[in-house]
Amino acid sequence: MKALPDTAAFAFKSRHYEELKANSAVCDWVEVHPENYMQTSGVRLAQLEQVRNNAALSLHGVGMSLASEQSLDESHLKQLKQMVDRFQPHSVSEHLAWSHWNSVYYNDLLPIPYTKELLQQMCLHVERVQEVLCRPILIENPSLLVRYRGNEYSEGEFLGELVTRTGCGLLFDLNNLYVSSINLSDNAFEQLADYPLKSVGEVHLAGHSVEQLEDGTELRIDDHGSEVCDPVWELYRAFLQLTGCRVPTLIEWDTDTPGLDVLTTEMDRAEQIMATALAGGEAA
Repeated sequence: MKALPDTAAFAFKSRHYEELKANSAVCDWVEVHPENYMQTSGVRLAQLEQVRNNAALSLHGVGMSLASEQSLDESHLKQLKQMVDRFQPHSVSEHLAWSHWNSVYYNDLLPIPYTKELLQQMCLHVERVQEVLCRPILIENPSLLVRYRGNEYSEGEFLGELVTRTGCGLLFDLNNLYVSSINLSDNAFEQLADYPLKSVGEVHLAGHSVEQLEDGTELRIDDHGSEVCDPVWELYRAFLQLTGCRVPTLIEWDTDTPGLDVLTTEMDRAEQIMATALAGGEAA
């Protein structure tokens, strides 16, 4: 198992395979959605095997539906276990969300109320996954459009309890935090310290879109389809200054994915901010 370097990286897509094959030094690690590789053979698996020979690997799941009130899909978990055994990734992550109900699967990561009941359910599911995989996993904070009535925890408190009770870590998506804060009229910078920052094993940075509603208000949509915006870069700097340490940082770009030149420019900016923030300086 190759350790995940505390450097910037990007999510691997098949369109980048030939470039990465020709220049394996482009990045130290990559991340993929395991659901795209849950088969026993094929071109995709062969490509991932090759990439994995030169870079550390992070598996970022989107289909486990950990926050569902129903039982976990044991077949899905078995396939994830097979991938973990085969590729020996440094980290495995999933979302604080649900995505299926009564055998109906939604193409989305849906939010949950932050209640004691849902916390207990989430803990049971995280513990089951960790038991099967024989390792702790990272849980990602969601992007939110609305806030549930009856929340008994803030999001940071909920994740802090989850980390304490299960031993899992946090995949801290700073774009999600920013998007949620704007949609819910919160202050992302003030919320930072509410999260279990000592348990952050990976950071995600991404772009988002802005949708104009009929009443004139704006809605932020976490679509991973553009460059990281300046406020999210500033939130990243604030996070680094608060924690005082480097952390593996992923540039997430899943729609209209650009070439490696654009992705490496984003990676370079993350590296620059990481270096200057921890040195107490200012990045351009």
